[in-house]
Amino acid sequence: MKFITSDKVTLDYSDVGIGQPILFLAGFGASKEIWHAQATFFEACQFRVIQLDVRNQGLSQHTVKGLRMSRMAKDIAELISALGLDKPILVGNSMGAACIWAYMSLYSDKQLAKVVAIDQSPKMIADETWDYGFKDLTWSSFPTQLRLDFGRATYRKIDAVTNSLVTAVKQQHPFDRGLDLPLLVDHAFQDWRDVIRQSTQPYLVIAGEKSPYFNPKFAEVVAQMGADGHFEIIEKAGHIVMAEQSGLFNQVLLTFIKA
Repeated sequence: MKFITSDKVTLDYSDVGIGQPILFLAGFGASKEIWHAQATFFEACQFRVIQLDVRNQGLSQHTVKGLRMSRMAKDIAELISALGLDKPILVGNSMGAACIWAYMSLYSDKQLAKVVAIDQSPKMIADETWDYGFKDLTWSSFPTQLRLDFGRATYRKIDAVTNSLVTAVKQQHPFDRGLDLPLLVDHAFQDWRDVIRQSTQPYLVIAGEKSPYFNPKFAEVVAQMGADGHFEIIEKAGHIVMAEQSGLFNQVLLTFIKA
């Protein structure tokens, strides 16, 4: 399905099922197909499942426009409005989680039911105020380090069906990392801790025990920032937790949603 934003960029999304809406957002460079195991599981559990490809990713339009986190937030808000989603649950992996925090910074979380952030620190740059940055990214290496290959994101293989779907999209619509670099720089520059501290709705922070990108201890720290924070560390999972340990992840997410 296609959605045209207010700045005339065409985004691709899927929308299946009926019931409580859940909107899934993938990380930098990833397509919505990474959520295949969640889409099938939660549709079967009587949820309405929406998966969005943000601009420049998956099947969405490639553009130089709006490559900043505030525009990602506006895109989410416009899609929620266009689909008439009432009290959606927002679930984001990596930069997808940061997109949710960007949304909360502009629109608050009062119109949301719950929020789930997967293996994403609210601050990518480590300094004297924060020990849980992205790999060894510091102010001295920012933004130059972001041009380098990040290395393997996973600890174990993602499930075969999801992998085939993701691979097909990559082959048909290759991700242009250079084109999207301004978004990555803007993403890494942000600090969302104040946004999380002002949250009003329940939120869950999930970390991969074996994440090559983040120290999983950040999850507990972030869970303590807001009024109703929770955390889970998924064993034997890297950065793409939901596709590496899909069965366990789905149960953790379902338990949090129903709590």
